[in-house]
Amino acid sequence: MTFELTKDYLDHIQSAIEAGDDTLLRTEMEELFPADISGILYELEPEPAHYLLSLLDKPVGAEILANLDPTDRTNLLKTFTSEELAPFINQMDSDDAVDLLNEQPIQVREEVIGLLEDREQARFILDLLHYDDSVAGGLMQKELIKINVNLTVNACIEEIRQQAEDVENVYAVYVVDDVGKLLGLVSLKKIVLARKTTRIDDIYDDDVVFVETYRPVTEVAEVMRKYDLDAIPVVNIQQRLLGRITIDDVVDVITEQAEEDIQVISGLSGEVEEDDNIWQRSKIQLPWLVAGAVGSLLAATVINGFQSELGKVSALAAFIPIIGSTGGNVGIQTSSLILQSLADTSGLSTTIAKRLLRTLLVAIINGLVVGLIAGTYTFLIGEPRLFFVVATSLLAVVLLASFMGTITPLLLNRIGINPAVASGPFITTANDLIGIGVYFMIAQWLLTEV
Repeated sequence: MTFELTKDYLDHIQSAIEAGDDTLLRTEMEELFPADISGILYELEPEPAHYLLSLLDKPVGAEILANLDPTDRTNLLKTFTSEELAPFINQMDSDDAVDLLNEQPIQVREEVIGLLEDREQARFILDLLHYDDSVAGGLMQKELIKINVNLTVNACIEEIRQQAEDVENVYAVYVVDDVGKLLGLVSLKKIVLARKTTRIDDIYDDDVVFVETYRPVTEVAEVMRKYDLDAIPVVNIQQRLLGRITIDDVVDVITEQAEEDIQVISGLSGEVEEDDNIWQRSKIQLPWLVAGAVGSLLAATVINGFQSELGKVSALAAFIPIIGSTGGNVGIQTSSLILQSLADTSGLSTTIAKRLLRTLLVAIINGLVVGLIAGTYTFLIGEPRLFFVVATSLLAVVLLASFMGTITPLLLNRIGINPAVASGPFITTANDLIGIGVYFMIAQWLLTEV
C-alpha cells in the first residue's frame, strides 16, 4: 500500500518532534520507505527535520540524504555539525557522497573527510573530488567488483564475497590484469556454472563497452541507452579501471537535460524553481517575453504598412490569426523533430540537403491541405476573392516555417550553440513576422485590381 502524506499525519509527526517522543517517531519511520520519509522532511523546517533524521538508522538516513533535492539538502545540512554528518557520508556510495560534499563549505568538506571511519571511503571521495560533474569521472562511483584474470573460479567467488559488502548492486564482475587494466567482464551465471578450478581467463568476455573519465555525461547517457546497459565501467587514458556509472545516475542526467530543454523551449532563460521569489522568476522569464513583445510590435508595424490593402478588403484582417498561428505551430513541430534527430546520435547521419528535401515534401502536403480548408472558408463567409490569397499564403507560410524550423537548429548545432534555443518564442515570433509579411505581400499582388 502506498503512503499518502496528509496534513493530519504531518501534524502528528510535528507534535511528536516537539514532545521529543523518540520511540513514537522511530516506530512511525520504520513503517515507511526512505522516499516517504523524504516527503515528510520536505514539509518540515530544517531544525525539526534534523531531529527526525538523527533518529533514523544511518544507512536509511544516508539513502534519504543522497536523494534529497540539492537546495533542500543544503538548507537542512546547515543544521548539522561535521561530526553528525560524517556517519551518514560513511554509508553512501562514493559518487553520492561527493555530490553532497561539493555542496558544503570547504572547511566542512575537509572536516567530514577527516572524520570518516571508513578510510577507503575517504580515499574514494578524494579521488572523485577533482572531477567535474559534467564528465564521466564526476558521475562514477568507486564501488564495484573487480577480479584478476588469473584467478580460478573458486578464488573469484571468495573475492566477490569480500568486495560485495561495499557494493549495493552487483551488475557485473569486471576482469582486470595485474596492473588494473580493464580486460572485460564475466557474468555471475558463468561463474556459478563453471568448475571451481576453471580460470577466469577461460570464461570472461573481452567484448566490453566502457567510457573514459573525460567523456561528457551526455555521451555516457547515450552509450548506455544505445547498448541498454545497467552499468558501464569507467577507465583512465591507460584503460585502467577506476569506477563504474550505474543506470540510476544516468537517469538523473537525462531528467535534468529534459528539464533544461523544456525550460529553454518554453522561453525561460535560466533554471526555474517553484519556490523562487518573484524577482527571480520575473528575471528568468522576462528576456523571452521582451523578445516576443518586440517581435509582435514589428509584426504590428508590418500590418500598419499594409493599411491600404486592409482598407480595400477589410476581411483580410480576419485571417491574420491563422497565418500567425499556423506558421508558429509548423515551426515548432519541425524544429522539435530536428532536435529529436540531433539528440539521437545512434543512427546514420542525414545530410542537410536530405533533411530539407524531406521537410519540403511534407510541407507541400500540409500547406495544400491547410490552404484548401482555409480557402474554402472564404466562400462560406462570402469572400470568394480571398480564396487564392488565403490558400497561397498558408502554403507559403507552411513552407517558410518548415524551412526555418529545419535550418535554424541545424545551424545552431553546427556552430556549437544549444539547438534547443531555436524553439519556443524565438521561432514563433520569427514566423509571425515573416508569415504576416508574406500574407500581405501576396494579398497586394493578387488584389491589385481591387
